[in-house]
Amino acid sequence: MPKRVLQGTVVSDKGDKTVIVTVERRLMHPLYKKYIRRSKRYAAHDEANRFKVGDVVRIQECRPLSKTKCWEVLVEDAAPAASA
Repeated sequence: MPKRVLQGTVVSDKGDKTVIVTVERRLMHPLYKKYIRRSKRYAAHDEANRFKVGDVVRIQECRPLSKTKCWEVLVEDAAPAASA
């Protein structure tokens, strides 16, 4: 079974090797048929304390690392810089 991957924004980086990521999703209201936003916060493992508040990150499911932490931040190589 593939692991789930979500994209969200870092809202807290106070914990050691942990960041809190808010993931927003849009869903249609069953009665009014308007799109509404729902958000959820996930504790994700950040081994190098690399990410700061405001960063947009992708998180992936992993084995439980603590009571509330079962996600890890995906570290993807940045796109090569364009030479001028």
